[in-house]
Amino acid sequence: MAMKKEKGSVSIDAQNIMPVIKRWLYSDKDIFLREAVSNACDAITKFRMLHPDSEEAMSVTVTVDKEKKQITISDTGIGMTADEVRKYINQVAFSGAAEFMKQFENEKPEEKGDIIGHFGLGFYSVFMVSDKVEIQTLSSEGEADPVHWVSEDGMSFELSGGKRKAHGTDIILHITEEEKEFLDVWKVREVLNRYCGYMTYPVMLEDANAKPVEKDVPVGDEKNEDGTQKTEKVLEVPKPQQINDTAPLWLKKPSECKDEEYKEFYHKVFMDFDDPLFWIHLNVDYPFNLKGILYFPKLKNDFGTHEGQIKLFAGQVFVADNIKEVIPEFLMLLKGVIDCPDLPLNVSRSFLQNDGYVKKISTHITKKVADKLNSLMNTERETYEGYWDDIAPFVKYGCIKDSKFFDMVKDSVLLKKTDGKYSTIAEYKAANFDKTDKKVYYTNDEKRQAASVKLYTDRGIEVAVMNTIIDGNFMSFMEYQGKEEDRVTFARVDADIDGLKEESEEGKDLDAGKLQTLFRGALGKENLEVKLESLGDADMTAMVTEDEQMRRYKEMSRLYGQNFPIPDSFTLVLNRRNTTVQALAQRDPEDETTKMLCCQVYDLARMAAQPLEAEEITAFLDRSRKLLAMMVNK
Repeated sequence: MAMKKEKGSVSIDAQNIMPVIKRWLYSDKDIFLREAVSNACDAITKFRMLHPDSEEAMSVTVTVDKEKKQITISDTGIGMTADEVRKYINQVAFSGAAEFMKQFENEKPEEKGDIIGHFGLGFYSVFMVSDKVEIQTLSSEGEADPVHWVSEDGMSFELSGGKRKAHGTDIILHITEEEKEFLDVWKVREVLNRYCGYMTYPVMLEDANAKPVEKDVPVGDEKNEDGTQKTEKVLEVPKPQQINDTAPLWLKKPSECKDEEYKEFYHKVFMDFDDPLFWIHLNVDYPFNLKGILYFPKLKNDFGTHEGQIKLFAGQVFVADNIKEVIPEFLMLLKGVIDCPDLPLNVSRSFLQNDGYVKKISTHITKKVADKLNSLMNTERETYEGYWDDIAPFVKYGCIKDSKFFDMVKDSVLLKKTDGKYSTIAEYKAANFDKTDKKVYYTNDEKRQAASVKLYTDRGIEVAVMNTIIDGNFMSFMEYQGKEEDRVTFARVDADIDGLKEESEEGKDLDAGKLQTLFRGALGKENLEVKLESLGDADMTAMVTEDEQMRRYKEMSRLYGQNFPIPDSFTLVLNRRNTTVQALAQRDPEDETTKMLCCQVYDLARMAAQPLEAEEITAFLDRSRKLLAMMVNK
């Protein structure tokens, strides 16, 4: 019996809903393709669940017809009866997926399939780009009649008999002039690749206006004179192309994946030609369903310019990049995919509802990353050490940002030393703390501070290399961790003397006050603090030290472009064992040569720590020439 045409309004609330959908709910208009194709896949999933023995080939086809200004999304799914159209399309507030799933609430999760939603508000996103939308549908259940639904504004509709011959649904979009860019096949392909590249069923893209292409087709078994296969020219219309991978790597068991597959997937998805260092394959069924792969790219020192990318999927449907509720901030330096079908997304699927479930997912991901690092450290230490220079900024940043992550990986944090070897904090303590007064000595410029490094290594003290952007913050962070008796202090080799002190009687009778007055007068620095110490290397004349925390503060200020006017607060440490210092103590403080020698001692000590400024280096060079001339003409 032919269906009578009927007219009506979608719902009393539609007049308020449509403006919200068009202007606010979906931030990107191209999201309509994700919603339409996702709904089509859901319809196929429903058909599979109701007809598990069916061997029909299931797919979704997106057809672009630029001449007719139409995009059609067709599926071979369950379809709808007229009553279902009235219920699921005309009554926007209903959620077809939720109602349908009640029928299968006792089934195992993996047998339910990934049904995100069935029309409802997701369907109405197509009105963002269309001035008219049609539905041609035929239910697979019973002796249903085909149904045709059409609306020009999403608020009023006409319902009548349809033309569909096989079960499934066609959504025909009449694209507006303002959104005609979506009538270009390349644009639709780009959107489908982004949102639908890994959906559950084949997604085909067809160009309705494609011109026939000439191809060489074999002619039976006929051969040419040279014995090659004989062919003839035939015009063929290009067939629809599948744009998605229905079985992405992250859904496979880790034991079934090869290293080359992981690398190939990484190159394809993230357009990174370098191989990742290593990866973590997440495969969790309880207490939540979570699949994914996290890759560790090479970060190097300048990770501030590095952009990670974590793609979030919900049941193989792309949701967004780098959603902070699921991915802890410090993991944003990584690249990877996370697929969680049960994410509590809002109606547009673009944002997460905050709840305990999401927090548990985030915590679990953090734990998995920590477990991987610890596993490498404990079972493949040589390999782990080979990765360390690349991943150190990431690990240190993670420790600072997440105290729980620090607690999990603190025994896997390494110190790279100037001899090229690595040790944990505990190993450094065991090897050095009897000589360093519980300090970790480090250099942030191995070449420029080579002389200072040698002073320590000659005494059997290991020197760590701390030269990444994050190290200043990391050292400050480490100095406040754990019990007070277990804490470590970081000291730079060219600004600390504790590791160089040695008990000696040499120069013990020198007057520290007199030397301070001498140097203050010669340098014109009335507030300069001068100390006398016995240093292990008698040839070392002096060192300039600075409060470690103040020095780090100034470095971070410069790093972040602040350049606060922080006055220098250097201390000149004179080595009383040094013959030059002993001789200066006996000289006339008013003698010009004495003053020049004091300035020279001070500048040489400063140069071991940092370069002199322009005017300072000029004065140093002039003074050096004068002193050389005096020595030659003596």
